[in-house]
Amino acid sequence: MAELVLFHHAQGLTAGCRAFADDLRAGGHVVHTPDLYEGRTFATLDDGVAHAEAIGFGTVLQRGRAAVDNLPERLVYAGFSLGVLPAQLLAQTRPGAAGAVLMHAAVPLGELGDDWPAGVPVQFHTMDADEQGDADVARTLAGTIDGAEFFSYPGDRHLFTDRSLPDHVPAAAALLMQRVLGFLAAVG
Repeated sequence: MAELVLFHHAQGLTAGCRAFADDLRAGGHVVHTPDLYEGRTFATLDDGVAHAEAIGFGTVLQRGRAAVDNLPERLVYAGFSLGVLPAQLLAQTRPGAAGAVLMHAAVPLGELGDDWPAGVPVQFHTMDADEQGDADVARTLAGTIDGAEFFSYPGDRHLFTDRSLPDHVPAAAALLMQRVLGFLAAVG
């Protein structure tokens, strides 16, 4: 069993994000789902990104840090798209990280922390033709981080794991879930 923090994407803590967390819980894991938007959700990705820009990405990162203040050090940090920002930041900088699962996005090393911490496993998941998914960044990071895994799924959908959104791709989301559950079993 692993304990993880799952950060939502730019559209907020949607029903699809909550369902993904519930699937992980059904797999025996403890999942925290902080709401970086204080209850707001958005119908479109553009509206959600506009909200993130309005409150500031620094605020998103600050809320992510605050969300783990009272949690144990040994956590897996996971994030969907915008949620990768706090997940990757915490995996790189907070002591005791057990691992990271970064879905639909990745941030180059140096932007959130200089190095990837030794011994912290990470999985990257993105669709191969997703123009917003940072597939090239994720692939590069996976090639430079010892033990990292990079998974690419066919298609161009961005938030393909969120079953409450039009971008949902059930087969790809199911395969991703299988891989994430395997990862969590290994680090738990």
